[in-house]
Amino acid sequence: MSTSRTWGWVAAVWGVTLGSYAVASLLLPAGPALTLFGDVGQCIVPLLANAGLLINAGSPHWRRNLFWMLLASGSSLWMIGQIQWTYNEAVLHRTVPILYASDILMFARGIPFLAALALQPHRLGSNLRLRLGTIDFSLLLLWWAFLYAFVVLPWMYVTPSLAGYNLTYDWLSIIQDFLIVAGTAVFWLRTRGAWRSVYAHLFGASVLYLFGALLANVAITVGQYHTGNLLDLPLVGSFLWMGTAGIVAHRHGAALDASAEDSTGDTGADPSQHENPITATLAISVVLSLPFFALWALRFSRNATAARDFQLQVTLVAIVALTFLVFLRQHIADRDRIRLLARSEQSIGNLQRLQAQLVQSEKLVSLGQLAAGAAHEINNPLTAILGYSDLMAGDSSLPENTRATAGKIRDQARRTKMLVSNLLSFARQVPPERTLLDINTVVANALQLRSLDKHGSARIETQLESVLPGVRGDANQLMQVCFNILKNGLDAMGGTAGVLTIKTMRDRASVVVLFSDTGPGIKDPHRVFDPFYTTKPVGQGTGLGLSICYGLVQEHGGRITCYNRPEGGAVFRIDLPAVTAAPSARELQPAGAAKNS
Repeated sequence: MSTSRTWGWVAAVWGVTLGSYAVASLLLPAGPALTLFGDVGQCIVPLLANAGLLINAGSPHWRRNLFWMLLASGSSLWMIGQIQWTYNEAVLHRTVPILYASDILMFARGIPFLAALALQPHRLGSNLRLRLGTIDFSLLLLWWAFLYAFVVLPWMYVTPSLAGYNLTYDWLSIIQDFLIVAGTAVFWLRTRGAWRSVYAHLFGASVLYLFGALLANVAITVGQYHTGNLLDLPLVGSFLWMGTAGIVAHRHGAALDASAEDSTGDTGADPSQHENPITATLAISVVLSLPFFALWALRFSRNATAARDFQLQVTLVAIVALTFLVFLRQHIADRDRIRLLARSEQSIGNLQRLQAQLVQSEKLVSLGQLAAGAAHEINNPLTAILGYSDLMAGDSSLPENTRATAGKIRDQARRTKMLVSNLLSFARQVPPERTLLDINTVVANALQLRSLDKHGSARIETQLESVLPGVRGDANQLMQVCFNILKNGLDAMGGTAGVLTIKTMRDRASVVVLFSDTGPGIKDPHRVFDPFYTTKPVGQGTGLGLSICYGLVQEHGGRITCYNRPEGGAVFRIDLPAVTAAPSARELQPAGAAKNS
């Protein structure tokens, strides 16, 4: 429906409802017919208000839905009280007693309204803040219900008194209506955009309801009120205005989302930093006020003994209920603060480990530069050794044993040169280059690099499948992954004579590398790839090695997992996507080929 047609219907409902009520009030004399018309009319207008309010209750925002449903429940409470009033006047044809039990429904109409305002649907608050705010507001509402029972009910049930009941009920109702007007006014002034327009309409409806209630109370006091009176028009108009506020919100649903985001400005902040101190202070203050009510009833009240006893009993019940809510609130707040403290300690620990890792990294960079320089210097005499050993091994004039010795020198020199080349390739900081690789060659290079460290008595066994499809990746990065897993497996076995087995195979469309050891296994297999998680003693590990391996394997489109073997020990499995297409000539490079710089 277009905007103009919508507002045309709204104006028509306003005109027909208020116009017919005014015409009936002017033309019909005070009597059964006017009473029936007035009562039925006042039962219908809350339904019209709910029709406008509840069309907003189907949004994806549950907090906003609850806001509109609470407003509608307030209108429904008022309507139930009015239906009982209508039953007495229109059906039973009897005057409604002044000390009327259903008055509490009229009074309770404001409680859901206050609860709805406490939700602050214009803010994108957190769950924690909502929980604490809900408990705080529950404290205030329970105290408000206690105040009604303490002030009004003694004059109604314990020592019935018309004057006392009218005075206390009217004043408490007016204070409640003023609170609603003040709450809507504050939100109207503090919000922006579409929400400001919604709160402006709710403020207007609240002011009109307060004005109508004041007029009706004055008319009842002077004996000039009867159902269907023109004095009911502000009350009728207030419900129509509430329904209009719901229609305004429905027509601007998208704008409400935008203005809600603008009105918070802190959606990414920690929830514990947005606890409302005013609401919390008020909630604690009302609990502390209860002993003063009891003291007043005991020492200063001039009511009858039965009324004072009733007030003391109500106070004791309220103390128990409110103290429970205070305990619950404190429990939730303490639990959340403990959680935040644990997170802070963990963050500080991670920061300290990261700082230590940065210091260690700087040392390793310096050491790597020294090693690289030394490796280049080593390459020069190695080249000469290789050249002279080749000449000696190929010289037929030399004795056989001399040529055999020269051949051994040549083989060891080549092995040394390959180790230096792999060491340089491992330490070189170059952009990754994806080429077609043989995974067996990558594993062999990692094993050769690991052979430089003779620490420990663990044995390494290999079960490399001879024919495997290639994988596309960076040789240096994949060698780093294999080297880190090798190092972790050997470190886990410590100084024991364990066995670390490396197996390569093909599994459907993947090339698989399995590292299995005979160590004690993994304490938390689901956490080993988390940054900073380590089971090594302080100073022997930072918990970043396997996390880096996980990232590198993910970048290659693969998957790395770990688990414990039933017979003992841990298994790391690396799955890399196989390349089955024929490689180009440029891609057929050995994985261990190092570029001399």
